[in-house]
Amino acid sequence: MKEKTIDYVLRTTWLAVQKMYNEEAAKFEATMATAFTLLSIDPKKGTPSTSLGPKMGMESTSLSRILKTLESRELIKRSPNPEDGRGVLINLTALGLEKREDSRQRVFKFNNTIRTEIDSEKLDHFYDVTQSIMNLINDKKIF
Repeated sequence: MKEKTIDYVLRTTWLAVQKMYNEEAAKFEATMATAFTLLSIDPKKGTPSTSLGPKMGMESTSLSRILKTLESRELIKRSPNPEDGRGVLINLTALGLEKREDSRQRVFKFNNTIRTEIDSEKLDHFYDVTQSIMNLINDKKIF
């Protein structure tokens, strides 16, 4: 059997996680991306639209489509940012808060299942390895 590359294992694992979350989100007429967006919005104060993209690691065009979808489903509302008259603040509606909590519970279930099934020492190594990979990428030591 051929040895699998690190990027192959990372990519296929992430795709499996993404598929799992999308299948679960579809039960609620949502997607993983919309759920992730709801989780990224501060439930009490809202989040400036300009900081949401970088916080999520998304391009603004992709985020704009998601925000339009969330707004049309009345999960978010946009309002002028009182601290920056040019900016827009994204706030969750009552329904958005409810859907955010549904998403949060699914993330907790995933994390709790992984923590139950995988030894904490192995998870610590996983976190160490992924942090090292991130550092190598961020320090531009690969390309």
